Amino acid sequence: MKDITLPHHQLRQFAFDIFRKINCSENEASLAADVLLSADLRGIDSHGLARLSGYVRLWQAKRINTTPNIKIVHETPSTAVVDGDSGLGLVVAPRAMEIAIEKANKVGTGWVAVKNSNHFGIAGFHAMMALKHDMIGMAMTNASPLVAPTFSVERLLGTNPICVAIPAGNQPPFVADFATTTAANGKLEILQRKNQEAPEGWIQKKDGTVSTNPNELKDGGALLPLGSDREHGSHKGFCLGAWVDIFSAVLSGANYGPWVPPFVSFLAPPADPVGDGIGHFFGAMRVDAFRPADEFKTHMDNWITRFRSAKTIDGQEHLIIPGDPERESEMERLQSGIPVNKKVVEDLKELGEKLNVKF
Repeated sequence: MKDITLPHHQLRQFAFDIFRKINCSENEASLAADVLLSADLRGIDSHGLARLSGYVRLWQAKRINTTPNIKIVHETPSTAVVDGDSGLGLVVAPRAMEIAIEKANKVGTGWVAVKNSNHFGIAGFHAMMALKHDMIGMAMTNASPLVAPTFSVERLLGTNPICVAIPAGNQPPFVADFATTTAANGKLEILQRKNQEAPEGWIQKKDGTVSTNPNELKDGGALLPLGSDREHGSHKGFCLGAWVDIFSAVLSGANYGPWVPPFVSFLAPPADPVGDGIGHFFGAMRVDAFRPADEFKTHMDNWITRFRSAKTIDGQEHLIIPGDPERESEMERLQSGIPVNKKVVEDLKELGEKLNVKF
C-alpha cells in the first residue's frame, strides 16, 4: 500500500479547520496545526496528522478542553508550575515554553513544570522555540503507560520523550529528540498500517518473552525501555524514562507511572488518579548566562564541524549530527509534499466527513 504525497499547506489547513470545528480559538487552532504539521515535516509521521482523529475522540469523550484557562499556579523568579486546564497539549506546551523563555530572559534560566495537560505532539517543536532567543531549550513529557521497566511484565511508564535544542552559528542547531524506549508506540502503529513485523527488542509479550508482533500491546504486551534488555542497557533506558516521569509529573502534580491517562479515548483514565492529567517539563537557558553567545556558537560550529568530519565505517558517508535527518526531511517535504499512508488518508477523510470539513 503506497503512501499518498500531499502538499503541507493543504494538510495544515485541514488540521486547522478540524481544530476550529472542535471549538479551538483561531490562534490556538493555528498553533495546534503548526505543532502537528511540524512532526510530519520533520519525518516524525507517528506524531503528526495520524494523531488528529485521536485528539478529536478525546474531545468527544470530554477529556480535552478546547477553551482552557492556562495559568501559573506557583512560581519563583526562575520556575513555575502551570495548570493546563485539560487543554490540548499542542497548545498548553508552547505556552509553558514561552513562560520558561520569559523567565530565562529575566534571570538567565527558566524551568516550567506542567500538570493537567494532554499529549503535546513532538518534543522538538517546544524545545526549538528557545533557539531564536540564543537559548538552549529542553522539553519532556510523560505518556500513557505502555512500557515495562527492566525485569517487569507490568506497564508502568510511557515512551517519555526528551528533547534538547542547542543553537549554533553557521551550522544548523543541534537537536536531539528521542523517546526513552527502543521505539515509540507510533512506530508500531506505522508497522501495523504497513502489515510489517517489528524488530526484536522493541516489544515483549505479556509474559515478558520476545515478540515481533506490532499488535502485541493489544494482547497485554509492553514496549521496552531504550536498550531492549539488561545486557544491552535497558536499565539505563528505564532510568531515563523514570527521570522524565518524575520531572514531568511528580514535580508538577500530574499523574505519573501507571496512573497517566491513556491517549486512546476508548480506555478510561484510572479511577484512582494521583494527580491532574498528563505532565510536561520545560527548560530554557540563556547561553550568555554562561559565556558570550557568539563565542559559544562559534565553538558549537567547531564541535559540529569536527564531528561531521569523523572517520566513518566503510559505506557511511558522514557522521549524522542530531537534528540532521529531521532538518533534511523538512527541506524535502516543504518542497515535494508530505507522504501520508493510505490508511491515515482514509481516517482523515472519515474525520472530515463527520465534522463537515473537506479533506
